[in-house]
Amino acid sequence: MPPKKLGFVRTRINDVRSAMSATNRIAVVPDARLRHNDKEANMKTTKTSKQSSGKGRNRLEILVLSAPAIILFVGFVILPIILGAYYGLYQWKGFGSPSTNGKFVGLQNYIIALKDPNFQAAIGHPLLIMIGSLVIQGPLAVLFALLLNQKFKGRALIRTLIFVPYVVSEVIVGTGWSLLLQKTGAVNQILTSIGLPAVDWLANPKIAIWTLLLIISWKYIGFAVILMLAGLQSIPEELYEAARVDGAGFWQMQKNITLPLLAPTLRIWAFLSMIGSLQLFDLVYIVWGNYVSTTAGVSTMATYMVREGRGAGNYGYGSAVALIIFVISLIIALTYQKFVLNRDLDGALTDGKAKKKFGFKKFKNESSNTQVAASEAVLAASEGEEK
Repeated sequence: MPPKKLGFVRTRINDVRSAMSATNRIAVVPDARLRHNDKEANMKTTKTSKQSSGKGRNRLEILVLSAPAIILFVGFVILPIILGAYYGLYQWKGFGSPSTNGKFVGLQNYIIALKDPNFQAAIGHPLLIMIGSLVIQGPLAVLFALLLNQKFKGRALIRTLIFVPYVVSEVIVGTGWSLLLQKTGAVNQILTSIGLPAVDWLANPKIAIWTLLLIISWKYIGFAVILMLAGLQSIPEELYEAARVDGAGFWQMQKNITLPLLAPTLRIWAFLSMIGSLQLFDLVYIVWGNYVSTTAGVSTMATYMVREGRGAGNYGYGSAVALIIFVISLIIALTYQKFVLNRDLDGALTDGKAKKKFGFKKFKNESSNTQVAASEAVLAASEGEEK
């Protein structure tokens, strides 16, 4: 072949090779991209499957860990409430099944209980005790806590002595006070020895309710003092130091720093005191007995339930009264939580989802709320002292 034609052929071959190489490169790039996309898709699929399996494990762990508590709650709270509501529909003596050994009366037991003057009085007495306990124990507990929060000799001993009545059982407390306050008891002997007349502390309807308030306050004020002490010790000492530097006095600091920051503790204590007053039974039953409490004007819903239910042999009626007590306590507890405790819940939440769930319109971080409240308290204390 002539050299010119040979060179031309070689040039054509090189052109073809270059074209093929370019074609291969063009084909390789999409292929590589496809492989990369497939790899990303596989990674996403793997990640999604891992997340799904992780969520499944978390749900299983939550179910396993919460199952014992749920079983106990259903068995000892929900089921008794349902059975009590069912038994309350029958006139039943407590033997056998209500449907076979009792008489179905519908809502008659509930209507009779709500119309009974003795039950209405038994509702009013705990409400009076609840208000009296809040008025008497609250201020005294705060004052004792302020005193015991100071440093002095014998502070630990006094704290222990104040808390001792709370840990003593109600049976011992009730028996001791009933012996002291009976007509020939130690209290009346002291009164007669100094020339004063003896007082019927337990049977006089005008005095018995105040006697009960005295016993309850003596018994439970130690618990309130311990709660207030815990609340006081959670208040930063730097706030008081800053207030002292600004010239605030002792009472100015208590008014503008201690009480505002102690308010959540006070609200929790008030809630516990209210529920305890509504459920009061043991002290009244031990000191006054089941029947004297009615004539003395200190009967409670629980003593009425025991007297008219178990004492009268009418367990259906007693179950109806028990359900009414539960509903009254639940209404008061939910109302208090809705209008009083929600402000503490608002300050404790730090998650926007939780805020939306509970319907809070305004939301602030707990730490920022505390800092703002503390700053305002110090400023108010210093301004009050200047005035």
